[in-house]
Amino acid sequence: MDTTDILIVGGGAVGCTLATGLLQSTDYTVCLVDANALAQDNLSTPGFDARVIALAQRTVDALLDMGIELNSTACPSTPIEHIVVSDRGFLGKTHLHASEHQLDSFGQVVSIQTLGAQVLPKPQTRFRLIDEVTVTNATQTTDAVIVALSNGKQIKTRLLVLADGGRSPVAGSLGFSRSQRDYGQTAIITNIEMSQPHLNWAHERFTEHGPLALLPFATAPGSNDSGAGYSVVWTLSHAEADHALLWDENTFTDRLQQAIGYRHGYIVKTGERSAYPLSLQQTDDCVRHRTVVVGNGAQALHPIAGQGFNLGLRDVIDLVAVLKAQVDPGAFAVLNQYRKEREADKLATIGLTDGLVTVFSNHYWPLVVGRNIGLLAMDYCQSLATHFVRQTTGFGPATRPFRH
Repeated sequence: MDTTDILIVGGGAVGCTLATGLLQSTDYTVCLVDANALAQDNLSTPGFDARVIALAQRTVDALLDMGIELNSTACPSTPIEHIVVSDRGFLGKTHLHASEHQLDSFGQVVSIQTLGAQVLPKPQTRFRLIDEVTVTNATQTTDAVIVALSNGKQIKTRLLVLADGGRSPVAGSLGFSRSQRDYGQTAIITNIEMSQPHLNWAHERFTEHGPLALLPFATAPGSNDSGAGYSVVWTLSHAEADHALLWDENTFTDRLQQAIGYRHGYIVKTGERSAYPLSLQQTDDCVRHRTVVVGNGAQALHPIAGQGFNLGLRDVIDLVAVLKAQVDPGAFAVLNQYRKEREADKLATIGLTDGLVTVFSNHYWPLVVGRNIGLLAMDYCQSLATHFVRQTTGFGPATRPFRH
């Protein structure tokens, strides 16, 4: 039977980042298991139809601390320097500028595929990658977890980390329970190119169907980038989203153009469309005996403020910090410390996201008036804007500072 100090299930961006952080900051041996084929030399550029993610500034700082530099040839990214938040059909509007909050940018927009290739650890003595294999069973003992793999092999680990987005049935078999609340909305994801440059502006527009986010995005590296690309997250009702997936390109472009307006001209190109039903999902307790759940497996949020992926990476940041200098990574005291340190940040971020969905997806007239007053107030009150910016960039009061 093979052994390792820490076994990570899930080779997505969260799982790979955790492996990289552990190898950099601890002396543990690390094994990463994923059902897919993970090519370690895959440095593909974003591509017009690649899914992208907005990394908050604290996440960018954490990746840089791990040696992952964004806006490089290997990992092109686009900074968000300006944000406009508006309520379609009403006067409420807020403009945010990074420079006014002593930031170079609010964060970076990057291809998930390219980021994943960058955070996957390179071959080294303390790291083992097992891809194209799934976990079939996990058995907890006093001092270890015995993990059975679909290839017939077993691995004994002192700490099991589930970073597979909650897709594995193993979490349930180990006693983790998960709650879910459907928002009644589906996110349509696509990339578009506009006729005018984005100038590093991001947009969050609240419509009668739900929020619509536009993230400035480099559709190609270096000088080949048009400078007018956007990644779109368009929230619709489940039924309307089903229709949107079937619209021909002209109909889809016309409907989307009506929703986003003409601030950056007209849409000249659209990419492939994907749909993701939206709900608030939470694992009731992210820690069990010698096992911890991180990332989307611990919590999956509405994309209204772009917090879900960043919250998951803060799981990683805090777990690595807690495990530094620990003799036994799976000891109860160690994992209980991690649980306590994550609690405040999770509550604050989930509360912010869920609250925004409730307020901005509601047609109750007093709430409509209130939210527009709030948007106008934030546009003129620096302290209100600063509080919002600190929370959404990952530097809120509930977020712990880096511990090098």
